[in-house]
Amino acid sequence: MDKKPLSRNRWLPALGLSVLAAVSFSNANAGTPVVEAADWKVNTIAPVTNPIFFEDPVIRSELRPIFAYHTIDKGFLTGGGHATLYALQLRYALTDRLALIATQDGHFDIDSPGLNVDGWLDLAAGFKYALIDDAANQFILTPGLTFHIPTGDKEVFQGRGGGEFNPFVSFAKGYGDLHITGNVGLRIPVSTNEQNLVAHYSLMVDYYTCRWFIPFFTANFWTNLNDGTNIPGLRGNGYDVINFGGGNANGNTQGTLGIGFRSRILENVDLGFAYEIAAVRPYGLTNNRVTVDMCIRF
Repeated sequence: MDKKPLSRNRWLPALGLSVLAAVSFSNANAGTPVVEAADWKVNTIAPVTNPIFFEDPVIRSELRPIFAYHTIDKGFLTGGGHATLYALQLRYALTDRLALIATQDGHFDIDSPGLNVDGWLDLAAGFKYALIDDAANQFILTPGLTFHIPTGDKEVFQGRGGGEFNPFVSFAKGYGDLHITGNVGLRIPVSTNEQNLVAHYSLMVDYYTCRWFIPFFTANFWTNLNDGTNIPGLRGNGYDVINFGGGNANGNTQGTLGIGFRSRILENVDLGFAYEIAAVRPYGLTNNRVTVDMCIRF
């Protein structure tokens, strides 16, 4: 959506308004435009990449359909191939600081020489709360918690263990039209044998050039903090979608770097596109990925 109309305080009495108009006219003649402050979060964007764990710190109500096409590195156990993801997320602002978030569901399809399966993902939901919302300094800090319920299909490495907690903290800092958004969290499985304990951290830098083109650079990383027993010898993990429980994953970090843009095609609809490549060897499950989503705000 385009920039919202500038917010206005209650008008001053007539005499004060006359003085203000005179000052504005004087500034205009001097070549110094008078610009009233708008809510800086209006022109921030939600992350496109790592959508399950890179949570937007801004409290919004939205539906977010997601499509991802993911190519698998040839050095992985499956011998290459690709995977596709279709998902729908929901975020609902209960107050201006508290939101209910449903971050994972959908259908996952793996098509490779060594593995050809498809099935439903686990469900994940929780809450986030804007602990600091400092408009004057263009800064917001939002901790939250989600829980992954093991409801998915085992064929696509879901529905295993007793579930997974994800405590996290997201933040955003604005510098005019430039925004820096970050997230740090920890995937804590109920069963550390079937799944790995994983730290995740993400960063996005975007610049609001205009409503039609908001480019960004993004980085997402995952560090395995233990060895599981589900797949003995596996050094890597499944990035954001799959927690394999690899038996030789402890201490290994995987990550992606990406670029993309959002376009505010309607006042309440943001279309997003991102392209990512694996950045840390062993690449494991990821070679590259294309993600397309749409934030439909209400």
